[in-house]
Amino acid sequence: MNLPACPQCHSTLTYPDGDLLICPECGHEWRSGEANETAEVVSVWRDAVGNELKDGDTVTLIKDLKLKGSSLVLKVGTKARNIRRVEGDHDIDCKLDGVGAMQLKSSVVKKA
Repeated sequence: MNLPACPQCHSTLTYPDGDLLICPECGHEWRSGEANETAEVVSVWRDAVGNELKDGDTVTLIKDLKLKGSSLVLKVGTKARNIRRVEGDHDIDCKLDGVGAMQLKSSVVKKA
């Protein structure tokens, strides 16, 4: 069988179920004609105040964050430079001064 890849996660492990196609990796279901329509959806990342975030931006923390497994606390105003947007719960991948690589939620940062 020559089935299309999943429009959400681009997995090639899709399988038919009646008139639907199903992706076993992300659970997305769609009709074979809908794949082109859903592929055009573009994700937009926004900070805590609604500004659009792009790769390479500099952001600052808007609240203190305790690091799990450590006594270190990231203070308000700490800058994260050269961010990278990623999919998932913690949707910003960045490096913080004095801490190193870290993943943050876009809801706790604002664009600098």
